[in-house]
Amino acid sequence: MKLIAPIFQITLLLFSLLFISATPAQSPAGYVIGDVAEDFRLMNVDGRFVSLSDYKDPRGYLIVFTCNHCPYAQLYEQRIIDLHRKYAPLGVPVIAINPNSPSVVPEDSFDEMKKRAKQKKYPFAYLFDEDQEVFPKFGASRTPHVYLLDSKLKVRYMGAIDDNPEVPTAAQKRYAEAAIDAVLRGELPAQNYTRAIGCTIKKKP
Repeated sequence: MKLIAPIFQITLLLFSLLFISATPAQSPAGYVIGDVAEDFRLMNVDGRFVSLSDYKDPRGYLIVFTCNHCPYAQLYEQRIIDLHRKYAPLGVPVIAINPNSPSVVPEDSFDEMKKRAKQKKYPFAYLFDEDQEVFPKFGASRTPHVYLLDSKLKVRYMGAIDDNPEVPTAAQKRYAEAAIDAVLRGELPAQNYTRAIGCTIKKKP
């Protein structure tokens, strides 16, 4: 009889750990699916401030927290460009935001952002969250970390772009594309959350 309680407690603990590991965690803070995002005003690499309200007759926005230095951001760079080229004409532009502090990662300074945007010929806005006030509102924690907003700024998807960072052609599930397609059809995405894979956002000391 004395062994029953400890065995029960161990079993309960293992079950709890299994449940936790099997349950997808939402962003550590910030928006959840269905929240209305606040507009923001950040400096673009062309020297002009950009807000969501600057876009005329949008059908949505794909907000991508990304940066220069992260290997994952670099792996996804062309895919982010391709997403903008495919969906901006349909009313869903990419808006890229660098959330990293250059005091931690000098490669992510505003000057370096301008250089990379020019080198890679970014067709989208590449904004600098210099005061690091925007990414915490979204709950972004990685680069890249994407958030799909509909035309009313409601968060409809958050997480990864697809399921294969290393090999684009080997991706089996293109989460961002599927979510955008659903929003364009006037539907809710079948999968509205995935775990973002990438480098942690570098906060200033």
